[in-house]
Amino acid sequence: MKALQYLNKYFLKYKYRLLTGIVITIFSKVLALQVPQLIRESVNLAENYKNGIVTDLPLVKADLLNNILLIVGAALLSGFFTFLMRQTIIVTSRLIEFDLKNEIYQQYQRLSLNFYKKNKTGDLMNRISEDVSKVRMYFGPAIMYSMNMLVLFVVAIIKMYNIDTTLTNYTLLPLPILSVSIYFLSRIINKRSTIVQQYLSKLTTNAQETFSGISILKSYGIEDKAMQEFQHIANTSKEKNIHLFKAQALFFPAMILLIGLSNILVIYIGGLRYIEGSISLGVIAEFIMYVNMLTWPVAVVGWVTSMVQQAEASQKRINEFLQQEPEIKNNCLTPSKIEGNIEFRNVSFTYDDTNITALKNISFKIEKGKTLAILGNTGSGKSTIINLIARLYDVKSGEILIDGKNIEQLNLDNLRQSIGFVPQEAFLFSDTIKNNIKFGDESASDSKIEQAAKDAYIHHNIIEFNEGYNTYVGERGVTLSGGQKQRISIARAIIKNPKILIFDDCLSAVDTETEEIILSNLHKISKDKTTIIVSHRISSIKNADSIIVLSKGKIIQQGSHNELVNKNGYYKELYQQQLLEKEI
Repeated sequence: MKALQYLNKYFLKYKYRLLTGIVITIFSKVLALQVPQLIRESVNLAENYKNGIVTDLPLVKADLLNNILLIVGAALLSGFFTFLMRQTIIVTSRLIEFDLKNEIYQQYQRLSLNFYKKNKTGDLMNRISEDVSKVRMYFGPAIMYSMNMLVLFVVAIIKMYNIDTTLTNYTLLPLPILSVSIYFLSRIINKRSTIVQQYLSKLTTNAQETFSGISILKSYGIEDKAMQEFQHIANTSKEKNIHLFKAQALFFPAMILLIGLSNILVIYIGGLRYIEGSISLGVIAEFIMYVNMLTWPVAVVGWVTSMVQQAEASQKRINEFLQQEPEIKNNCLTPSKIEGNIEFRNVSFTYDDTNITALKNISFKIEKGKTLAILGNTGSGKSTIINLIARLYDVKSGEILIDGKNIEQLNLDNLRQSIGFVPQEAFLFSDTIKNNIKFGDESASDSKIEQAAKDAYIHHNIIEFNEGYNTYVGERGVTLSGGQKQRISIARAIIKNPKILIFDDCLSAVDTETEEIILSNLHKISKDKTTIIVSHRISSIKNADSIIVLSKGKIIQQGSHNELVNKNGYYKELYQQQLLEKEI
């Protein structure tokens, strides 16, 4: 249970709730264990009357009625305390589940972009849902039934030894066999539970990727192939589950068999001792009740063990992420004021996962309020520069300065809050258009939202929708065109009113006429902001204060539009080519 030790902090946090639940459990089971004693007294009373030891029939009837009322009362009180026990312990397990899910979610947000490149979304989803549910069973049912079992065992066995030591010893004879069986089966269940959870993650990942790429599957007509892949994983997962449940299925028959042996021993040994006159008939009845009351707790040992083993396997998977330190850390906890001056000094960068060197000794400056354009072929390092400015990665060679300070010495939250970023692939949440734009500024008024949409040249499209700004865009904005998604993404960045605006080839899905209108609006908006524009189109960047041209991670040209079109090189060739395409 090493992995589960991580959760001890939650035991401490909810110790009073759990202790209350344990006390209630003790009361509940102590009351339930009064019933066998009352039944012994009732059986002995009837036997004494039959044997002529007691002759007053009305008194016997009165005593029997009194015992019946006490049995009913004890059962009702025990049931009430059992209800309170479930309300205390099970509710506590739900609170811990809530806390653990939030802790995992916060950790997911803390972890760096590199982490998400190495891990699949389906697996991350499975660990925060299925794995946490398994862990909750450890805090709830496992604790509750374990307490039931312990209280019943301790109280019942003490009572049994006080009545007859010999009969108790014979009754408990099968228990060592039970302990050994649990030990070996637990180890098997732990291994198989880990494998089951791994395949559940694979299943979730496959389904998530299929649903996300359903349009590609349909357009290529490969639904059958995707179905076969899913069926293969599903069948393997089914086999692993069956393999696990075969081990779990051994518990209950083994428990029932051992309880049955105890009952036989009670009847046989008890019968012999009754014949000898060592015990009364009521004692045999009481022992049979004790043994049968212990049937469920003993049987549940297997279930509890299985739950603990599955929780251990799940928590081990969760700990893999919880114990990871984010690569990008906030090294400055005091607030940092960002003005927008950016400088790269001899920056080189290599991606860990692919070992591709994206930037090689890059140096440039952007003054506050100026616009820098970045041009280059695919894979030239344009997006890498943007990712480094937002500190999604840290450089190991060279230095990035913001307002004269090393970027790693600035408050990370303040840095990212000062950036308005429009990615190449616009991402919209499954919400209304209004809320997607407000994502940039939660307190924005309706008029401010509309103005941002007008500046992004999307307002006229939005008002044509039946629900206007309250139109739901579907998952990832699936109901909108590529150009509409890009323009809503631009509106989201504009409304934030950041110090630094970054546009990563965000006008690729719009026509040149729309592009001109948006660029004109952006020129007015970004006058006092540091703006970085990444594009493949000369038309998008020609008005920038400075342009850098990248090739294979190096700056091959740098200057203004007028300077670069008058120099032989990549920029002039691209400009003439695009000019020709426009004319054609």
